[in-house]
Amino acid sequence: MKKLFLTTTSLLFFTFCYSQTLSSVVKDEKGNPMLLGKISRTMLEQKDFNWFSKNYEAYLTNDKLTKLLKKELKDYKIKIFFGSWCGDSKRNVPAFYKVLDEAKFPKEAIELIAVDRKKEAYKQSPNGEEKGLNIHRVPTFIIYKNGKEVNRIVEDAKETLERDLYKIVANEKYTSKYNAANLLDKLFNNQKQDLQTIEKQLIRFLPQIDEGVKELNTYGFVKLRAKQYEKAKFAFELNAKMYPNHYVPHNSLGILYKEQKHYKKALASLYISLSINPDNKDAKTLIKEIETINLK
Repeated sequence: MKKLFLTTTSLLFFTFCYSQTLSSVVKDEKGNPMLLGKISRTMLEQKDFNWFSKNYEAYLTNDKLTKLLKKELKDYKIKIFFGSWCGDSKRNVPAFYKVLDEAKFPKEAIELIAVDRKKEAYKQSPNGEEKGLNIHRVPTFIIYKNGKEVNRIVEDAKETLERDLYKIVANEKYTSKYNAANLLDKLFNNQKQDLQTIEKQLIRFLPQIDEGVKELNTYGFVKLRAKQYEKAKFAFELNAKMYPNHYVPHNSLGILYKEQKHYKKALASLYISLSINPDNKDAKTLIKEIETINLK
């Protein structure tokens, strides 16, 4: 019995220590403090993150809407994915908390997850809470009811945070930003759908609903850093066909092909990118790296 108690205690201690590593303050590549993992609001109120209290106090809420939200928000839960390094997160997460505070939303119904900015873990958390949730922009506020996602506010409000949130919980018509990336992710998750068969339709349709060339580009890099290479490749290639005269998608394809050691394809994409934008330093650097590899 004593042996079993010691084993259980050791396991609990290990679990506690391990969980501590999954929510922490680390240094980014510039030496600035960065939050990672599932955290508490109190961690945002530390002096290293004084932007939280500053922007919280600066945000002026709509009293009428916060009173309505107090009634409507019952039975809801919210997940917030953000980057402590991200300007949009620094502005909108404190403001969103102020809306929730004034609506008397219970703190235990909020889950707050900080994601990484490093290349190898781009918009990922150490414990993978973002997996399967299509977190390609931060902040992302996901609204749940009865365990199911009802809707989300992505990056910025379309009107105001309280107005957007009220529309969601009052069952009014609301569509979040970045519809192209959201649609593509849903299509990827539909195992019955071969996206190659509808590529032409996507090329025609997605530019009508996207936010420009950077929308699928960012989405593609999230998939690339999550090592979902086929999804990243499809997103980048689709984006290059949608925006053939923009250097960004060709540059991104060059990065993907280089990382997969498809050097001929990488060079072809990078030279296209460079021909469109001769000042593209990133393409020039990657071309030199590939040429050095080929000489070995």
